[in-house]
Amino acid sequence: MSASLDWMPVYPSMADILLRIILSVVAGAVIGFNRQRGGHAAGFRTTILITLAACLAMIQANMLLGVAGKTPDSFAVMDTLRFPLGVLTGVGFIGGGAILRGGDAVTGVTTAATIWVMTAIGLCIGGGQIFLGIGATLVALIVLAPLKFIDQWLERKTGARMTLRLAAGADPFAPVTMLENLGYAVQPLRVRRIDDGGLEATFELKWHSRDIAGAAEKLYADVNANFMIKDCTFIPTAT
Repeated sequence: MSASLDWMPVYPSMADILLRIILSVVAGAVIGFNRQRGGHAAGFRTTILITLAACLAMIQANMLLGVAGKTPDSFAVMDTLRFPLGVLTGVGFIGGGAILRGGDAVTGVTTAATIWVMTAIGLCIGGGQIFLGIGATLVALIVLAPLKFIDQWLERKTGARMTLRLAAGADPFAPVTMLENLGYAVQPLRVRRIDDGGLEATFELKWHSRDIAGAAEKLYADVNANFMIKDCTFIPTAT
């Protein structure tokens, strides 16, 4: 059995097959536990099932290797590697369903990538590349857990669309000057006169921040000190 830890044998033993199934479940459980605690869509059981499905497809391909060769009296050759390729294609649909987009905000990309990499790990373990699968599981866990803090530390581009009410006779570009002095990139979109003779000015703002919620509170505080906010819609661009 030791030889099968390094490559895919033509005739895997039952011990080989059982070891691969157990390891694929363990790999899926380790990553799935991390995702479940984070409240993500593809959690504990989902990740295990994805890894197990990929492993089983590769085991089936491995078991068919012995009968896949072309004999002198045959015209067709069975391509056993179509099994894992079919799994990768099917997982693409699952990953696509995990990605959600609302306006400029995109969520679920990391979940989709996790599904993809767990499929690859399952294929590695199912094909007998045990050390490669275990190593990939550890790397994936590092990326999803410790490196998450680096992702949260990095500043990301954030935006908001804001409509302000200005008194009659006020300079419609006064908010632009104030916000630019505070570090926001401002693009005026629309200015219109309202019934009481005042103005409504709409702007699009962009800035970089680590804390989206804190940035929203700061923006409100900065603007409320001088102008009346009628409407403000945040358009985060985080992936």
